[in-house]
Amino acid sequence: MKGFLLGLILGLLALPLFVYLHFLLGRPPVAVADVPYWLEEQIVKVPLHARIDKEMPKSAPIEPSATNLEAGAHIYRQQCAPCHGLYGRPSSFASHMYPQAPQLWAPHGDGVVGVSDDPPGETYWKVANGIRLSGMPSYSKVLNETQMWQVSLLLANADKPLPAAALNLLKQPLDLDPAPAGVPAISDAPPQKITDQDINSMPSPVPPDNQQ
Repeated sequence: MKGFLLGLILGLLALPLFVYLHFLLGRPPVAVADVPYWLEEQIVKVPLHARIDKEMPKSAPIEPSATNLEAGAHIYRQQCAPCHGLYGRPSSFASHMYPQAPQLWAPHGDGVVGVSDDPPGETYWKVANGIRLSGMPSYSKVLNETQMWQVSLLLANADKPLPAAALNLLKQPLDLDPAPAGVPAISDAPPQKITDQDINSMPSPVPPDNQQ
């Protein structure tokens, strides 16, 4: 009996030590391309959905009017489009995130467009609170209550005909800020291969001034 209890105690002590050494010396999945832990997605999603179901608003305080949908399109372009894409223009890097950022204007496996099958209150909760360790920030300090509802209602109606002004905003490519002097502007064109001749023609770096 004593041997059993000693073995049990040693086993319980060894478990946290093994976990610590795994994180310290092993290769835990911290890079985007790493294979996730077994059941990692389920472990994260179950409490997330349980909390959203408990806390999300059951009804929106504003209507999905043309004015609100157009305002939501403006907000979406400014805050959401780089990760979640535009109408007919998916994000160029969303598939390289972990978890992948869903494209909110593209139909997925069951034909639903974006999150239009989710209640607006669920989308509002995600906009307001963000999702930990996913890249989705909280906008509660960035947008006011009305703005968060406007973009949430826009996404809830992604599978329905939208006002022309809102749809036009969602179809336009994002405006890129001008590049600083000496830095080439970002382009949607595919990258070109750099040859040895290109490298040889580049100016040599200027050494820093000698310190006195």
